Amino acid sequence: MKKTIIDLFESSVQKYPQNTFLLEKSDGMFRPSTYSDVHKQVYRLGAGLQALGVKKGDTMALLSEGRNLWIIGELAMFYAGAINVPLSIKLEESNDLFFRLQHGDVKYIMVSGTQLKKIRLIKDRLPLLERIIVLDAQERYEDKETYVDEVLAMGDDFLATHSMQEFLAVGQSICNDDYATITYTSGTTADPKGVVLTHRNYTANVEQACTLVNIDQTWRTLIILPLDHCFAHVVGFYIMMSKGATVATVQVGRTPMESLKNIPINIREVKPHFILSVPALAKTFKKNIEQGIRAKGPGAVRLFNWGMKVKQLYYGDSNLDFKGWRYALKPLVCLFDKILFSKVRENFGGELKFFIGGGALLDKDLQKFYVGIGIPMYQGYGLSEATPVISSNGPELYRFGSSGKLVKPIELKICDTDGKELPTGEMGEIVVKGENVMAGYWKNPESTADTVRDGYLYTGDLGYMSKEGLLYVKGRFKSLLISSDGEKYSPEGIEEALVEKSPYIDQVMLYNNQCATTTALIVPNRDALRRHLKEKGLKAESAEGRTAALLLIESELARFKKGGEFQGMFPERWLPSSFAVLAEPFTEQNQMINSTMKMVRPKIEKAYKERIDYIYTSEGKQTLNQQNMDSVFRIPYGNKQTDNMQ
Repeated sequence: MKKTIIDLFESSVQKYPQNTFLLEKSDGMFRPSTYSDVHKQVYRLGAGLQALGVKKGDTMALLSEGRNLWIIGELAMFYAGAINVPLSIKLEESNDLFFRLQHGDVKYIMVSGTQLKKIRLIKDRLPLLERIIVLDAQERYEDKETYVDEVLAMGDDFLATHSMQEFLAVGQSICNDDYATITYTSGTTADPKGVVLTHRNYTANVEQACTLVNIDQTWRTLIILPLDHCFAHVVGFYIMMSKGATVATVQVGRTPMESLKNIPINIREVKPHFILSVPALAKTFKKNIEQGIRAKGPGAVRLFNWGMKVKQLYYGDSNLDFKGWRYALKPLVCLFDKILFSKVRENFGGELKFFIGGGALLDKDLQKFYVGIGIPMYQGYGLSEATPVISSNGPELYRFGSSGKLVKPIELKICDTDGKELPTGEMGEIVVKGENVMAGYWKNPESTADTVRDGYLYTGDLGYMSKEGLLYVKGRFKSLLISSDGEKYSPEGIEEALVEKSPYIDQVMLYNNQCATTTALIVPNRDALRRHLKEKGLKAESAEGRTAALLLIESELARFKKGGEFQGMFPERWLPSSFAVLAEPFTEQNQMINSTMKMVRPKIEKAYKERIDYIYTSEGKQTLNQQNMDSVFRIPYGNKQTDNMQ
């Protein structure tokens, strides 16, 4: 049966013509567009693209902040038979942006006004590029540039002079296996790969994901993640579209920081029922809530902490567990909810039922915090190559620490390094098979053959299935650390715990390549260190201050070892025995963090090879070695490590 994105859209327009589909803020308020309104705009733009010369199979790029025209633009591309190459606004013209446009054979680009300058700098190096469609009016247009209103007018003329049947013929010729998008991964390995997703990949994953959470036409979401993210694309947009529900986008600011500041304002205005999040955003929300409570004084802090403990104890780690005596806490839970946590939830619009987290793993304590305020944060799991949803916790069933139930239908197995299937409860590589598995990597048959074998997607992620039927994801299978005795272990859980439990550690990457001991590269939280030293009457830049700061970091690591408060959380042999303090953080700008905020380990290891080698010397093993003393409060620019990154 034919089930393309076009089929999905047409079906929703027919079922829910007067439902609000899109919400976008303009002139101070969010203005609705119904499914019928959007349908007309998609036809106009799709016809304009056909008039412009777009042919079936052409690749187009979309580089813009989230907005109505992003969604309308992608749908219009499909009616012209094109393949979308969605691009992150964080990409710079000097590196990944040019690579993706060139490698993707892009002929047409839709671009917002704020991103146009990036395209102008590189367009002369793109010989296949035929037309740039600018989504915002400009004072002047350069060669090959056309304002989107002109393309819409061309669409009006095309529809006036051609039959509707002729216009729709292209979209109707699209089949399940035709390519819909080429989504470039900014993975944890060196070069991005173009994940080719078909129309059926998308519609299948919509059907699969809807087996996990019940959404109906009354629901609203505010997409705060970039729309080029596969997670935002499917869960934030296409699932909502399939149900006749409403999608709002964040008000675009003049700067990225202004757009971020608009998020909490827009949440209160839109009053979403669920929000897609990532750990970094979840931590920011948590920090803001805690700051607001502290501002009300010590009494409010004590009340908040007491209420939080009661609610966390009542709800526990899972709704699968029998509450037993905890039912006696129900009156207190209701009381705290009424006098305190309901007011906290008003900052999220008052109707928010839950968050769903994708990308990096959510810390269990972070999930417990959100259960405490009455807005659970459910961990999901997926990857672009699976379009992306594979599993998720949800209101009907959750256990913190897990990645929830599998979507249906899907086949999953856990395999060892030889590809042999392992029994329930044993840890290995997560391997899946289903209609959501990608068609392959664009122009990369070697990587495709390595990743998809006999219809099975080898995810490269480490995990296991529990007897409860829940998936646990423990890190990257292919980034396992290997000790000198051949033991393999995943570093992610340890790294996340160190950052979560210590206010003095911002980032950490563990390293062990068949060595007797594990070491760590640590980016300290210098503000927190300075505050601590000030309380002790020490100046950060003094020798005494730097010594105290390094010993404090050492003591934070010791909390996880024998005698420490977190003893036994991880095998001690896996914990770092020595560390290097880095002057510069891992960022997207230095390409050591990708767009989903995951560390790009090969680049970090290459950039800091000399430092890693030094840690394994007798001098480097000492906490107070000269390089650590120099780095702990060094301004993180213009240093040796920075120079080595270029």
